[in-house]
Amino acid sequence: MILNEAFTLSNGVEIPKLGLGTWMIEESDAPAAVRAAAEIGYRHFDTAQGYMNERGVGEGIRTCGVARDQLFITTKLEAAIKTYAEAKAAIDGSLSALGLDHIDLMIIHSPQPWTDFRGGDRFFEGNLEAWRALEEAYSAGKLRAIGVSNFDEPDLDNLLNNGSVKPMVNQILAHVSNTPFDLITYCQSKDILVEAYSPVAHGQILQNGMLSQMAANYGVSVPQLCIRYCLQLGMLPLPKTANPDHMRTNALIDFEISDADMDALKQAERIRNYGEASLFPVYGGKLLADGTLIAQD
Repeated sequence: MILNEAFTLSNGVEIPKLGLGTWMIEESDAPAAVRAAAEIGYRHFDTAQGYMNERGVGEGIRTCGVARDQLFITTKLEAAIKTYAEAKAAIDGSLSALGLDHIDLMIIHSPQPWTDFRGGDRFFEGNLEAWRALEEAYSAGKLRAIGVSNFDEPDLDNLLNNGSVKPMVNQILAHVSNTPFDLITYCQSKDILVEAYSPVAHGQILQNGMLSQMAANYGVSVPQLCIRYCLQLGMLPLPKTANPDHMRTNALIDFEISDADMDALKQAERIRNYGEASLFPVYGGKLLADGTLIAQD
C-alpha cells in the first residue's frame, strides 16, 4: 500500500510517498482532519505559515495517537520572508505554532513574494538569506530536511551554486494537463525530489471526459488516476482534502497506468481555468499589495 512506501531524500531521510495537503483547511478543522488521516494510515502532513493552520495541524499531530517519529511534517516559510533575521524568527515561530521540537521538512514557499510572483525580480539575495537560516536550523537539528517550492531552474541554481546545503525537495504545481516536464527532469537530475501539489488540478480535472473514460477502464476514480500519474513520474503527490472518504480513496492507488495511457495523459489538453483557485498567483491570478486577489486576463 502506498501509505507504507517512502522516497529517500538526498540526505538519507525517508519521506512517505503520499502526503495530505492542508491548504484551505481552517485552523479549527485541521486537528480532526489530521487525526482522521492518521487513523487511515497517512504519516505525511503538509502545511505552511501562509495557510494559517499550523496550530491546528500541530494539535492534530500531537493528539492523533501515532508516535512522533512515525510522522513526517512539512511546513513553509511565508513567501514574503526574504531576510535571514525574518526567516530565523519564522522557523522558531513554526516550531512554536506546531508545538513540536523539530520539523521534518521546511521549505521556502516561493522564490518571490506573492505580490511579485513570476515577476522580473527573482530575489536571489533574499532567497539566499532565507536559505541560510534554513541551513542553520537544519544543522542545529530543528529541521530534518530543507527545500523549496515553486522554484524554477534559475532559482534552484542560485541555491545550488551559492548555498552550503542543496535543496532536497522542490514542491511545484504539477498534474495531468499541466506538467512541467523540463523542470521535473532538471530537479531529478540534481537529486531533488519533486512534490506535486494540486495533483487533481484543484478539482477541475474531473471535467475531462478523456480522463473519466480512462479511469473507468482501470476501475478507479479520476483523482486516483491523477495521483497515480504523479507517482509514475517519480513525484510525491500532495492531494488536499478534509474528507476522510476522499483520504481513503486517494490512497487506494495500487494499479499501474500503461505506457500508452501515460503518453496520452502527458498530452492532455491543458487546463486554463482553475475555478475559484484561479485568483491565486500559482494558478495565474495576481495578489496586489493591499491583499486584493484578481484573476489574470
